[in-house]
Formats: sequence, C-alpha cells, structure tokens
Amino acid sequence: MGNGVKEGVVRLREDAEPVLPAHVSSKSDHRQVLSSLLSGALAGALAKTAVAPLDRTKIIFQVSSKRFSAKEAFRVLYFTYLNEGFLSLWRGNSATMVRVVPYAAIQFSAHEEYKRLLGSYYGFRGEALPPWPRLLAGALAGTTAASLTYPLDLVRARMAVTPKEMYSNIFHVFIRISREEGLKTLYHGFIPTVLGVIPYAGLSFFTYETLKSLHREYSGRPQPYPFERMIFGACAGLIGQSASYPLDVVRRRMQTAGVTGHQRTSIVRTMQTIMREEGVVHGLYKGLSMNWLKGPIAVGISFTTFDLMQILLRHLQS
Repeated sequence: MGNGVKEGVVRLREDAEPVLPAHVSSKSDHRQVLSSLLSGALAGALAKTAVAPLDRTKIIFQVSSKRFSAKEAFRVLYFTYLNEGFLSLWRGNSATMVRVVPYAAIQFSAHEEYKRLLGSYYGFRGEALPPWPRLLAGALAGTTAASLTYPLDLVRARMAVTPKEMYSNIFHVFIRISREEGLKTLYHGFIPTVLGVIPYAGLSFFTYETLKSLHREYSGRPQPYPFERMIFGACAGLIGQSASYPLDVVRRRMQTAGVTGHQRTSIVRTMQTIMREEGVVHGLYKGLSMNWLKGPIAVGISFTTFDLMQILLRHLQS
C-alpha cells in the first residue's frame, strides 16, 4: 500500500466515525454504556471511601449550629475516634456506598451519553464539544443521577448525624422514616439538591473536560498523565463545590430536620433561618474550608479512576 493511501486511511480513522452495521453498532453502544457504568461505580466508591471521615465531620457541622474551625473539626474527629472507635469515622459509609455506586455509575454513564447526543446535535465529536454544550452535558448528568438516587442520599445523611442506637442499618432508616415521618420525607430536600447539582456537576465536568482539551492542544500529547488528571480533577472539584456549597448546607438541614430538632421548612425559610442565626459566612459556607480539602481529593480520584478504567477496558476489549 502506498504512502498516500496509508495517510488517507490514518486520516479516515482519526477524523471520521466508522460506518458499522446496525447490529455491530448496537453491540458497541451497549459495551460503552456498561464500561461507563462499571468505571463510574468504581470511581465513586474509591473517591468517597477515601474522604469518608472528613465528609462525616462536615455533615455534623452543617446540620448543627456549632461554629466551624479546623481545630473544632479535628476535635470532632478525635473524640469520635476515642468514644466510638476508629471504624466509626466511616459510620454511614455503607449507606454512602449504596448511594454513591449507582449515583457515580449513572452520572458518568449519563455524561458520556449526553456528550454523544449533544455532539451529534451540534455536529461535534463528544470530546470536542463547545463550552455551553459541555457545561450542559455535565449539568444533565448530575441531575439525572441525583433524581434516581436521592432517597439513598437522605438515608446516608441521617446515619452520619445519629448515634448507632437510633438506626442500626440502612433498611432500619428506611423503615423508621416511612413509619414515623411518612414516605414523602424520603424526598425532603430534593429541590435544593437538584439546584445544587446543576452548577456542581455542570462546572465540575466542564472544568475537567476543558483542562483535558487545553492539555491536548498545548502539550501535543493525546492523554494526560495520571497525576495531571488528578490535578485537573482537583481544580474541577474546587470550582464545582464552591459554586454550589450554600445549597449543600440547606439540603443537609432539610434532610436531617427530623432528628436534629430543626423545624422542617422550605428552601427559602431554611436559608433565611441559617443566615439569621449563624450569618452568611459562618452559616451558608460552614465547613467550606474542609470541602476545599476533601472535595479536590475526592473529585480528583473520581475523574482519574474513571478515565483510567475506561482506557483499561478499551484495551481489554480490543
């Protein structure tokens, strides 16, 4: 085969989508979805387990009127360890895994599908989406995942702020809430969750994809190194969580109102109460500095794990 023909084939492979028979294309799509689900599930599990003690401590401050500081956060961690043992720092993590594994799997898989659909609509390949569709793909992915897994998030928050005697396991939380507070309580705080997920997921995916795109453009390498992915993910987590943090505090208050003594009210009333009693900085942004520590770590691990798993699975399939 001549050089000109070879170059033409290389260009065809790089610049054009291969035309496959319908049954082959369908099988390939199913494999991609399964690959995204598996990679997303593992990414979410590793990321959340790594920061679970910090996450639990943050929730304790979010749902109480205690002033947050690094010293107080360390004291909560230390006394939890002394009084309840080392593994108690991961209390509620089983509920987190029950939520995070399907949440992350759905979110990452949905993001890949939304990228593909929006890319097709705008005439772009998914990885080369322009800024607004890139932001929209992330926001839609986060909203989809949050909508399908919300009751598990509420259960996890309840387990994080209550003693072991109150709820023995995940199923016990569901049973007691259903019996004592009604089934609709399982979706209390859903609206602020979705309102917070839109900027969080949108900006996180947007930032990470943009940094990868800029890296390809300026480095000349098609793939970043793992530590570079971690840095891109950390930046994505920092921006996404800072933008949506006040709504995260509001949803935690609404989720745990039944067990912390706070009155169950609307989003606006909950936000007004927090600002009136604790102020804007010490109320709506309580624990944000801890999020700046745990958020970049978790999101960095999550995005890096997903990408590396995708690469590994593609190699195994080929």
